[in-house]
Amino acid sequence: MTPKKEKPSLILASASPRRLELLARIGIVPDCVETAEVDETQKKRELPADLVLRLAELKARDVAGRNPGALVLGADTVVACGRRILPKAGDEAEARRFLELLSGRRHRVYGGVSVVDAKGKAHSRLVVTAVAFKRLEAQEIDAYVAGGEWRGKAGAYAIQGRAGAFVRKINGSYSNVVGLSLFETVSLLKGLGYQV
Repeated sequence: MTPKKEKPSLILASASPRRLELLARIGIVPDCVETAEVDETQKKRELPADLVLRLAELKARDVAGRNPGALVLGADTVVACGRRILPKAGDEAEARRFLELLSGRRHRVYGGVSVVDAKGKAHSRLVVTAVAFKRLEAQEIDAYVAGGEWRGKAGAYAIQGRAGAFVRKINGSYSNVVGLSLFETVSLLKGLGYQV
């Protein structure tokens, strides 16, 4: 009888509780979670797609450097309206400005997924989801901002929360907008021999 291959340990390089919850929904429980310490500053003229892929890989590599031999999953999410990147809002005024900008418009959510394998090689995927918001009334924005759900969210909204009512249309991966494209993540892990 052939001995059963032991699956490599999986580390999630993210402090995001949403990513952990998404993985748990499909039966993936990382062996540990470790926060990456990287500079997330956008480079001059860096496009959203390039930024999100670079950060996902940087995060995975940072944690992999401290955990040789493990599979390390890194991810990042960027919300962009045209070429303008909407980061996590710093305060209520900025959250309000972001929501006013997204009101009645279509924007894109870029997701970067990167897995660094046991040999230190990074395998990455880009996911782009188009999201169209309805035209938001001033009192809707005021109520949403007052509720605080925008805190810590790229673009100042959480599609899985009350902001789901703002979404008129979505084209692409819903889980990508929440914080991690599950299809691409599973594909990368399976391709590297991780039993999902």
